[in-house]
Amino acid sequence: MVSIGRWNRLTVIKEGDAGVFLSGGSYGQILLPRRYVPDGCEVGVELDVFVYWDSENRLVATTETPLAMVGEFAWLKVISIDNVGAFLDWGLPKDLLLPYSEHKYEPEVGKRVMVYLFLDDQTERIAATTRVEKFLSEESTDFAAGQEVQLLITDTTELGYKAIVENSHWGVLYSNELFQPLAKGQRINGYIKKIRADKKVDLTLYQQGHEKIAELAEQIIKKLAEHDGVLMLTDKSPPESIYSIFKVSKKVYKKAVGSLYKQQRIKIEPRCIRLLEVD
Repeated sequence: MVSIGRWNRLTVIKEGDAGVFLSGGSYGQILLPRRYVPDGCEVGVELDVFVYWDSENRLVATTETPLAMVGEFAWLKVISIDNVGAFLDWGLPKDLLLPYSEHKYEPEVGKRVMVYLFLDDQTERIAATTRVEKFLSEESTDFAAGQEVQLLITDTTELGYKAIVENSHWGVLYSNELFQPLAKGQRINGYIKKIRADKKVDLTLYQQGHEKIAELAEQIIKKLAEHDGVLMLTDKSPPESIYSIFKVSKKVYKKAVGSLYKQQRIKIEPRCIRLLEVD
């Protein structure tokens, strides 16, 4: 069964001047244009391809990776607008349609919009919508504190940043816990900080728990070894300086430094930490 708007593994069934033809099941033969055919490709070989409708409304395959697939969210640039709707750049030759009926607000050419990609039930055409909220849940029982998740930054709020979690839920990153700039449309790994009493999701960019402390401690030792046993970064250093090197919060860094100090692996001086020689 071919999934339009997603990756498929299809078998080459014949070659032609325009490219190779893949077995599309009930959709018949699907063309993979010559420019996408890998070297050594022959009948019987299975290829991983993305399947979509081209500008001539033919079902075709490509080995190019789009900026988003059906069932995903993305921050895409508006290329043009006509009487049908807006057209978005999603990384493939044929621009993606954002129909007028799916406009939550008026898009502008040259600006980016947050959209969800879907497959029209009747036409099987791939389209986008800015009405993303109907595909997301505000509440969750599916995640656990400390779980690593993929995030898509969507907007700023009074508290910080709103993000889409694992392509399914809303979550919030708090400004007072961030030590790096974030941008709309940015994809980044994060962690579930907690599921609140109202089942809404609080997020963090920093791994929590003893495992993280132990991992960071070894990173500090490695960094010390790379710099002749001296690191000009103490538990009193600014959070931004700590994050720029180790990508963790000051709180986590202090715990790791404290752990190394208790193990007598480092010495803490006013302006640096120093690696101690092991007898």
